Amino acid sequence: MTALHRRPLAATALISLAAVVGCAGPDDPAAGMPSAPGSAASSGTIGPSGSGDTPAEPGPLTGTAVDVATGLDAPWSIVFLGRTPLVSERDSGRIREVARDGSSRTIGVVADVDHGGEGGVLGLAVDGRDRLYVYSTGADGNRIQRFEVTGQPGQLVLGALETILDGLPSARVHNGGRIAFGPDGMLYAGVGDAGDRSDAQDLESLGGKILRMTPDGAVAAGNPFPGSLVYSYGHRNVQGIDWAADGTMFASEFGQNTWDELNIIEPGGNYGWPIVEGIAGGDEFIDPVQQWRPAKASPSGIDVIDGTVFIANLRGEVLRAVPVAAPDTARDFFTSEYGRIRDVALSPDRTLWFLTNNTDGRGTARPGDDRIVAVDAGLPD
Repeated sequence: MTALHRRPLAATALISLAAVVGCAGPDDPAAGMPSAPGSAASSGTIGPSGSGDTPAEPGPLTGTAVDVATGLDAPWSIVFLGRTPLVSERDSGRIREVARDGSSRTIGVVADVDHGGEGGVLGLAVDGRDRLYVYSTGADGNRIQRFEVTGQPGQLVLGALETILDGLPSARVHNGGRIAFGPDGMLYAGVGDAGDRSDAQDLESLGGKILRMTPDGAVAAGNPFPGSLVYSYGHRNVQGIDWAADGTMFASEFGQNTWDELNIIEPGGNYGWPIVEGIAGGDEFIDPVQQWRPAKASPSGIDVIDGTVFIANLRGEVLRAVPVAAPDTARDFFTSEYGRIRDVALSPDRTLWFLTNNTDGRGTARPGDDRIVAVDAGLPD
């Protein structure tokens, strides 16, 4: 493997600190995690709508959905730094902190981002030392950068950065972008094929892959291909990564025109793109555990919570729930109530949050969009 594209960790910060901007309240947010204020106009009662597939009972997703924050601009990813939510905005390049009262403020702007199409500031992840990892598109390709975050909640600031991996394939489409720390402490990244389909089957390319690396961007011990960051291949555009309690790794993936996929990821596995799309039924490739027509899905961020894979869907405009124990079944929630849904995450107070994505030019923005919505998932504290 030749294209590791690692940069020394001595890079210095190039952060343009934007003026503090509040979305729905004062710009001096209180410390800690937001409550979910909501109102009669901004809340809806949750209920399964059915996916057209075999129904399942993935868990008690009941209660009232309420707005946590509104007025976001093409948000892409949400993570928690301690109990403080941070959100990336794809096109503005901003990282925003959400306060208890639902207001938000900019803690910094990722510099030298090449915005356009599906590129920009994409996935976020936080390590055990409260450092923030950002996947974004630069002039020379997609990259993963690590930032120190200083200050207290309500006054957080992006600090010095280190570029831990760069030169990843980029284009106006298929940039991947989801990053997450696994239960092994390693950093995983979904990298799209950037429109070059053949890269997905080429183990010398990092396009169309899921990568596994140390927090410093080095090849992780135990990777299936010696000296390579590649963990799995044959992917078109992975958009969601997470793990079940037993260590099973799930990934959501955009197909082309035929099937979107939910896959169980195995080290060294070949998932077939571009030779096959969806379930092939042979021995050469690993089939998805579930597939959907793109108009009903476009699966983006996922979170595996207490035995259920929750999947944010863009074109399908639905929050989908798939039981880990029966991953070929599904149940849908909020169908067309909130428009396009980009990401989903479990908050520290054990409510389920999801992030809409209607202001990126592909959706129909509604008053207050884009927003973070919270719902009681019936989970123990």
